[in-house]
Amino acid sequence: MKQHPSAIIHPKAKLDSSVEVGSYSNIGANVTIGKGVKIGAFCVIEGNTAIADNCHIFTGAVVGSIPQDLKYKGEKSFLKIGKNNIVREYVTMNLGTGDGGTTQIGDNNLFMAYSHIAHDCIVGNDCIIANCGTLAGHVTIEDKAVVGGLVAIHQFVKMGQISIVGGCSKVVQDIPPYSTCDGHPTKVYGLNLIGLKRAGIADDSITHLKHAFKILFRLGLTIGHALERIEKELPQTKEISHLVEFLKTSERGICR
Repeated sequence: MKQHPSAIIHPKAKLDSSVEVGSYSNIGANVTIGKGVKIGAFCVIEGNTAIADNCHIFTGAVVGSIPQDLKYKGEKSFLKIGKNNIVREYVTMNLGTGDGGTTQIGDNNLFMAYSHIAHDCIVGNDCIIANCGTLAGHVTIEDKAVVGGLVAIHQFVKMGQISIVGGCSKVVQDIPPYSTCDGHPTKVYGLNLIGLKRAGIADDSITHLKHAFKILFRLGLTIGHALERIEKELPQTKEISHLVEFLKTSERGICR
């Protein structure tokens, strides 16, 4: 292990021999860190935190601190971080709330400087949280979603896969999969065509999604009536099926 002399690593912490720890960083007793992880200067990694292989954590990040939740009374909770994540300067990530509560981060995500991941959030794979993006407690971000800079997302909101929210937006309802959203409060402006093409979604599937979005957002229908038409008129491709299921299970309602 490559450890700067000023770094403090608790003897009970479990770090792979390939881990690099920068100057003045502090690693707590219940931390587990996998192969190839690089930790910059002045970082704090604490709590019941597990970091998988090949993550890069930059200067001043605080990972695994207790939740900013008044209900938290010191229960044993967790933060689990997958592989190949980039955690830029001064990012904060909290443990879950309640006994066994877990904040879960997937693989291949980019968390830009000063972004915040609160207690019990779930972040999928290949997501981007831009500078000062803020996830409140129990937020779910599905795969390949992009949160713009200075975006604030309300507790329990769910953001669908391959969706994008523009900078400085206020998100208080669920973001439909495959959508481009912006505003204060956030509104849907159409499909995330660039994201869909980058994700390798077939042209036919994109055409079906365009039709589905027209039914959802252009015809003045209720969600229930729109879903009936989508299920009746469109082939149930993987993307359409996911969109329908997302809308049916939305608890906060969706941005319109």
